Amino acid sequence: MPKEQKFKQQHMRARIAAVAARIMAEDGIDDFATAKRKAARQLGAGDTQSLPNNDEVEAELRVYQSLYQGTEQRERVRYLRGQALAAMEQLAEFNPYLTGPVLKGTAGRYADIDLQVYAESGKELEIFLLNRNIPYQSSELRHYSGNQELAVSVLSMDWEGTPVRLAVYWPGDERRSVKTSPLGRPLERANLEAVRNLVASGE
Repeated sequence: MPKEQKFKQQHMRARIAAVAARIMAEDGIDDFATAKRKAARQLGAGDTQSLPNNDEVEAELRVYQSLYQGTEQRERVRYLRGQALAAMEQLAEFNPYLTGPVLKGTAGRYADIDLQVYAESGKELEIFLLNRNIPYQSSELRHYSGNQELAVSVLSMDWEGTPVRLAVYWPGDERRSVKTSPLGRPLERANLEAVRNLVASGE
């Protein structure tokens, strides 16, 4: 690749990362792929090779939130972590783990809480919620463990005014790392004790 073309591609990649970060921060989008596609369209970038990776966008997101959302964003993260802890304590029998932007500290204004839970059957968790009069909606997503694709049931609910997504795995999956794409990094996660410590630290 000619030097000038490579420079232009790197420059566009950086611009897409910055715009994608702004979209995630301001519009509440938490899906990196969606944010990157929107950013590329806004910038008229047709070359998909210019798309930044998730780490590049996340770095820009942290910078944007620090510069433009500061105290508001930090308070939001603390609030969401407290809500996550309360939900996890109620769901303790399902070995819950916190994942996603709330754990990473990049949660925006409209962020959901993402939890992983483990049950022999999705019905087991549904009965648990029904018995507590907690309405939910069911959907499905694809995750990966190594090269193996997993069909993961997701129950979306409202937890005291905060949207929570429960990704339901088999108990045997608890010891396996899970990725959102075959080539992606394993999802970071924190168990109940780790989230208690996080909330207690006030971070």
